Amino acid sequence: MAAQEAWIIDTARTPRGIGKQGKGALSHLHPQHLGATVLKALQARNDLNTAEVDDVIWGTSSQKGKQMMSYTATLTGGGLMDAGNMTLRDLQPQWHQGICADLIATLEGISREDVDGLAYESQQRAKAAIAENRFARSVVPVYNEDGSLALDHEEFPRPETTLEGLSQLPAVFEKFMDAPFDETGETFDQLVKRAYPDVKINHVHHAGNSSGVVDGSAAILLASPAYAKSQGWTPRAKIRAMANAAGSPQLMLNEPVPAAKKVLKKAGMALNDIDLFEVNEAFSVVAFKFIRDLGLDPAKVNVNGGAMALGHPIAATGSMLIGTVLDELERQDKATGLVTMCAGGGMAPAIVIERV
Repeated sequence: MAAQEAWIIDTARTPRGIGKQGKGALSHLHPQHLGATVLKALQARNDLNTAEVDDVIWGTSSQKGKQMMSYTATLTGGGLMDAGNMTLRDLQPQWHQGICADLIATLEGISREDVDGLAYESQQRAKAAIAENRFARSVVPVYNEDGSLALDHEEFPRPETTLEGLSQLPAVFEKFMDAPFDETGETFDQLVKRAYPDVKINHVHHAGNSSGVVDGSAAILLASPAYAKSQGWTPRAKIRAMANAAGSPQLMLNEPVPAAKKVLKKAGMALNDIDLFEVNEAFSVVAFKFIRDLGLDPAKVNVNGGAMALGHPIAATGSMLIGTVLDELERQDKATGLVTMCAGGGMAPAIVIERV
């Protein structure tokens, strides 16, 4: 039986709040509250009969504890050792993603100037997008339990950022090298040397060219053509293809390029068929390498800024990027968008959408 076409009816997201307890405007709210905010928005805007919803597929920043980015630093354990899988841990040791980003930059010859330049561009693009209210269609305000406003705007961007200021920020992940990886006492430096014994890492990433820690939520309303027509809905886009790619668990940020190639093949499309790209700026090197390796026009990638400027609410970012590229396709009256992002363990999903 042929797969049924999926239509994107609508998207909604919260603004992103700074992910610090006591400082971020959303940090005191339970993630269920943020999730309910966007789901209610989709229901109200589309007169959705929720009794007819088949599935709600949801993700959170972690699978235990408070499951909100503001609380990430308070969580302990995790990973293969916490799961008791020491065999896989020994076969495929995985170090800190920030160290991975610096290692990739070293292996690929990507300089501090390269990653800082892209981070500055991300801030400038986000500044312009916010000034022109480009996120208005998708963003819904978040209210506190008592009905007062919690947040109605992006809280994380730093539009005053300069290249000089970025150049003066100290690289942060070198200090992790001597930290124990887990209860065995083995350090990140020792883990890296297992796979790359002769490489001296050039540490280039810092708070300004890495994704921001933020709180937020997002959702997408999908429907079959038949159901959409029965409700009188006009689809905003359809899904042309989806794909997942996997590669080295050690170089776990490298798979957006293979994922993009794979999803384009499934869609029967070429790079030139895509009008706009969104690749999550988990670290600057991810987006820099994506643009360089695929030979893309930078003007078509992350045109409204990315996670270095706006933040990366883990598990919500993918839906946010789909909404962002769809809004921008409509604004520019263009047709097709490709969204991809790296994921832990050396994976990457990718999706191609096309306006209807």
